[in-house]
Amino acid sequence: MSLNRNEKAAVVTDVAAQVAKSQTLALAEYRGLTVEHMNKLRVDARAKGVYLHVLKNTLARRAVVGTPFECAAEAMSGPLIYGFSEDAVAAAKVIADFAKGNDKLIVKAGAYAGKALDANGVKALAAIPSKEVLLSQLAGLLKSPVQRTAAVLAALAAKKGGGAEVPAEAATA
Repeated sequence: MSLNRNEKAAVVTDVAAQVAKSQTLALAEYRGLTVEHMNKLRVDARAKGVYLHVLKNTLARRAVVGTPFECAAEAMSGPLIYGFSEDAVAAAKVIADFAKGNDKLIVKAGAYAGKALDANGVKALAAIPSKEVLLSQLAGLLKSPVQRTAAVLAALAAKKGGGAEVPAEAATA
């Protein structure tokens, strides 16, 4: 069933609103996926804050005009599912992880920071740890030198004051 002009305008407006607040776009061909698999993919995407939608390519191209995702317009052909996310890696991660377990979903392309990504670029983006993991790794790196310094100072204090008594003439001097 085709959409009338007003319905198409509403779809373009909805997608453009998602595009405006997103950092990443991931495209995948879904030909051959069952409804059950698509529902599982959508549930996973929703849980991770990814806007996942099957769109007509012409409407998607109209929605990304004038945005950093316009560079991916050439890849918008065929039966595609579009994933937009505010998190820099979430859309790529959801699609790439699902594609690992299901050979019917084929990662096609994407866009990040105004640059078009090929399938390998989307997979590389998906391999980057999430923001929370990166922040915890940074905190661990910042904590490590302080922790080592404290351990050295504690060992030095234990060595100097640990069991050896200070002679009386040294204490008065």
